Amino acid sequence: MPLPVADTWFTAQKISEGVTLILEPHVHVLEQANLWLVEGRDRDMILDTGMGIVPLKPFLDSLRSDPTKDIICVSSHTHIDHIGGVHEFDTRLVHPLEAEEMAAPSGLNSLFRKDVPEQLLQTFLDAGYPPIDELLIDALPHAGYDPASYVLRGAPATGLLEEGDTVDLGNHRYEVLHLPGHSPGGIGLWEASTGTLFAADAIYDGPLIYEGPGMSVEAYLQTFDKLKALDVRIVHGGHDPSFGPARMAEIIAEYEARWGA
Repeated sequence: MPLPVADTWFTAQKISEGVTLILEPHVHVLEQANLWLVEGRDRDMILDTGMGIVPLKPFLDSLRSDPTKDIICVSSHTHIDHIGGVHEFDTRLVHPLEAEEMAAPSGLNSLFRKDVPEQLLQTFLDAGYPPIDELLIDALPHAGYDPASYVLRGAPATGLLEEGDTVDLGNHRYEVLHLPGHSPGGIGLWEASTGTLFAADAIYDGPLIYEGPGMSVEAYLQTFDKLKALDVRIVHGGHDPSFGPARMAEIIAEYEARWGA
């Protein structure tokens, strides 16, 4: 059956003053990442850039109060659903362990289920995600779009972010946390003054993926220890709705029990 044409590819929801959640609702929930636009006094930030099926920056600029302001693109890690639009931005930051992958993506680079390794598909099913149909999308971004034309482009980093570095937007200063487990160079952004944690795929309120290339339960447990030490008020994850400290503690406890920690 031919796919319908989407009325719009991206959706936006203002979460708090200066923070907007952007989604690609026609991408399968497995690869439907949260993209976080944070508008700062001196510069703006986009944390992660989705699949790259259609250009992201024009949509972002339509949301920004001042689209002429500099914008920093931070990649929390380099899986397909987080770096698709990275090439659209002049300032591109990532952890050193994932800079090579961002410059030349070597992982999943297709919208077709047949191109996803069977072992990875089973990992997703075991984690609790619904099965994938023929495609990772359930609509076309525009008439005549050919899913076979999809390419994950990537782009070289213009700067690197390591543990303890700061992403400074003027009125918001986020400390970089190295949060491996889901990926070797996964990072989060922490603002102690507001208790705000952008955790990316280190923790979110859905099935965590911890078995696969570059993943490590041991590293994940160390990441959880780091998160438990934070005075968190709100967690904005890489997928699914945001949550507070009580839910973060529940998620961590669930996986620590599962892993026999």
